[in-house]
Amino acid sequence: MGILAGQVALVTGAGRGFGRAIAERFAAEGAQVALLARSIAQLEDVERAISDAGGTALAVQCDLTEPDSIMRAVRQVERGLWPVDLLVSNAGVPGPFGPLWKVPPEEWWRAQEIHIRAPFLLMQAVLPGMVERGQGRVICVSAKAARIVAPHLSAYCTGKIAQNRLVAEAAAELADTPVCTFAIDPGFVPTQLARETMEDAAAQQYLGGMVERLKERVDDPEAQGDLARCAQRCVDLASGKYDELSGGYYELPDDLDEALAEKRAESA
Repeated sequence: MGILAGQVALVTGAGRGFGRAIAERFAAEGAQVALLARSIAQLEDVERAISDAGGTALAVQCDLTEPDSIMRAVRQVERGLWPVDLLVSNAGVPGPFGPLWKVPPEEWWRAQEIHIRAPFLLMQAVLPGMVERGQGRVICVSAKAARIVAPHLSAYCTGKIAQNRLVAEAAAELADTPVCTFAIDPGFVPTQLARETMEDAAAQQYLGGMVERLKERVDDPEAQGDLARCAQRCVDLASGKYDELSGGYYELPDDLDEALAEKRAESA
């Protein structure tokens, strides 16, 4: 029996990278896991892997920017598993890259639909049930870009800082309930998103230094370690041990026990 036994987790962007690592770890800890993304083939691969390992998973194709698609997906999860106890909003895109006045506006806004609209819609879909049942936790996979100014990465930086504020706003509004929200930086792994960045002509033009650093880490075996560290961070937050930190944004080097002690000291 894992520490998440009896809970249903919904993980978006679960077909690869951090989303897959989180989903598989949640399943290993006993959660039944709903896997959401646009690519059903990738999700079915993860579903089989979890099933082969003795876990329970359900692959659900979903457009995370469309309210009807999300509501259909959540209803499918509720029918196939049970109401959602844990939500991990992980889907993201790296671009577009370049100066504000040069990037295609429709691509820039599409990025915000994925970074901001998707977690907002997901929260709207699952928070009412969580509040009604008196239990639930939401984790948004943000990034260090939320706290820096990075030229030519305006879409990504804007989307990530907005995610953190969305989490903080939700936590404030949920303060008189047992439901909690968190934002995290997952660390760095040369996932498919990183590879897409390296291959992007605009990224090569405007972010040459970053592209070179990504290339250097593609074959670094230690870089894969952040997959496991991110999954563990999500398990820790999902466990309930750190509920008093609801509304906060945490990076992998952050000591949650220390943050919890500081929070309690401030409240004393």
